[in-house]
Amino acid sequence: MAKYLVIVESPAKVKTIKKFLGSNYEVAASQGHVRDLPKSVMGIDVEHDYEPKYITIRGKGDILANLRKEVKKAEKIYLATDPDREGEAISWHLMAALKLEDKKVYRITFNEITKTAVKESLKHAREINMDLVDAQQARRCLDRMVGYKISPVLWAKVKRGLSAGRVQSVALRIICDREEEINAFIPEEYWTLDARLSVEGEKKPIVAKYCGTADENHTIADVKELQQIKKTLDHAQYRVSSVKTGERVRRAPLPFTTSTLQQEAGKVLNFSTQKTMRLAQQLYEGVDIKGGDTVGIITYLRTDSTRVSEEAEAMARDYITANYGSSYAADNSARKSGGQKIQDAHEAIRPTDLNRTPAALKDSLSRDQFRLYQLIWKRFAASRMASAVYETTAVRIDAAGQRFSVSASQLKFDGFMSVYTEEEEKEDDGVLTGKITPDTKLTLVGLEEKQHFTQPAPHYTEASLVRAMEELGIGRPSTYAPTITTILARRYIVRENKNLYVTELGEVVNNMMKEAFPSIVDVNFTATMEALLDGVEEGNVRWKTVLENFYPDLDQAVQKAEKELDEVEIADELSDEYCDLCGRQMVIKYGPHGRFLACPGFPECRNTKPYFEKIGVACPKCGKDIVLKKTKKGRKYYGCIGNPECDFMVWQRPVAEKCSRCGSIMLQKGNKLVCSDENCGFVKDAPKK
Repeated sequence: MAKYLVIVESPAKVKTIKKFLGSNYEVAASQGHVRDLPKSVMGIDVEHDYEPKYITIRGKGDILANLRKEVKKAEKIYLATDPDREGEAISWHLMAALKLEDKKVYRITFNEITKTAVKESLKHAREINMDLVDAQQARRCLDRMVGYKISPVLWAKVKRGLSAGRVQSVALRIICDREEEINAFIPEEYWTLDARLSVEGEKKPIVAKYCGTADENHTIADVKELQQIKKTLDHAQYRVSSVKTGERVRRAPLPFTTSTLQQEAGKVLNFSTQKTMRLAQQLYEGVDIKGGDTVGIITYLRTDSTRVSEEAEAMARDYITANYGSSYAADNSARKSGGQKIQDAHEAIRPTDLNRTPAALKDSLSRDQFRLYQLIWKRFAASRMASAVYETTAVRIDAAGQRFSVSASQLKFDGFMSVYTEEEEKEDDGVLTGKITPDTKLTLVGLEEKQHFTQPAPHYTEASLVRAMEELGIGRPSTYAPTITTILARRYIVRENKNLYVTELGEVVNNMMKEAFPSIVDVNFTATMEALLDGVEEGNVRWKTVLENFYPDLDQAVQKAEKELDEVEIADELSDEYCDLCGRQMVIKYGPHGRFLACPGFPECRNTKPYFEKIGVACPKCGKDIVLKKTKKGRKYYGCIGNPECDFMVWQRPVAEKCSRCGSIMLQKGNKLVCSDENCGFVKDAPKK
């Protein structure tokens, strides 16, 4: 009979870990949390020291009953939940739910599910770390306070089913702020001028880019300036004024953290954050290797540390030296990342064994598991390799006081790039085929000009939003994916071609949060709260002090919002449409997917219609009204009410005024009016309202 019981979170780990331990051990799963705050009420006694009220999660009764049977048989119990705050809290809840106070109970953690790591963890068993538990309790209670106090205000103001969250509301604001920035952006014209030059003794011409005069660099602002420059270059002699050669070193990337893995998997594999974490969890918990054991093939996936253990460093050095040569192994692999506090008890995300190459495991993994594992394997291998070295050449060419430049680089030593290249690194400078010196004779083949317009900041993708949240200190590795998933599920934002766009519903919720709860959606305030939670984890801050300082201000803001919103009676807005069934003037109402027209005779008359807001501008194609519409996913645009007969549509709001230069329709962008014809580029100040 088994003497020892090991309790893990996931049933998938049971199978893997059971193979590593002998017959003296029984392994069972809690299947995640077993206790939580009740769903029906906030569950935090604000009158009595903010004591949380935990109850058994519905559906977990049978699991706990089975665990209690196993507990009775065991001499020792090892709580082996995940190695983070959440895992520590689950172990603590198991202690309470299973009444383990009088039992021999030990907490063990392992960063990877391998035989060595699991057996080693048993030698370093410890007590539950209450600082980690309290940090998780504080986060859970803060999130519950925000959700349960603010969400009812949103229900009363907009519609039932909406939610507010301490992190999700800030993430929504970040996206809304970017959308406003894009909508207000005014493109500025600029031109580029390239000189195609034949080089003495070479068949292929070089392309030199205009960069200014011999005295200063500058950009060509408009076509008038371009013509003046071209005029000065008529019959000019092109000569090499300087040639500089040198070396450029490109350092190997750091191994993956949760954030950087989600970003790179989004860019390279087109995975959502949720999909990336689901697949990484499978690789961590264990896969059946054909002809071998069930084993975890990557380390723990929720981490913001780039630290690597000494054993993994040695493994990587041996593998790289054997397969690539000693010159490819990094001289000094001890590198640190700057920025936010990191949970340095964890390691970076890496393969548990570098000798398990992606090719060797391909038949044991699903297609998506293989692609993610390959990304992690290559990134870790590259992070322990030497830098890549380029030979660089910079040539300056002068002609009639104007300056052109040619930059080129040639890979001298590929280093880590023999294994891994990041997406943004793939494009590189050209290569100069011949040797250019100050005496090299150049002949102009032709000038090539091109008009450009500056571009606004790009829409957020899931990957770039994760990066922004990490840089701003919003959330932690375990919260990025659930936060984005939630605001997508609530239809506050939609995803189209990787980009995230705010819906009308998202705008309403964000504006209301900014007005009534400015501190909740304040980036700095939220980052400060994360720092306080880190202080709780380190034992420097009492967790209930965080709640004591937070709740009264939140409660006061909610009471004020409820009072003010109650005073604002929002009457149904009359439309200029009439009910087809009873003839009443239809009203504009809010539904789960935005506004719609409804008959005020409800419930006698249940007629509804799609709502299109007329903006008072005629369609330039057919003369009918332009109306505000939404895509199937909820993104706003402006189109002709005569669709599908007329296909006119634009993303920015049109105005009645026509472009004085080309006659096209003008669009509103912030406090400017911009011509809808990009080739025209006419811009003027919008009239003050």
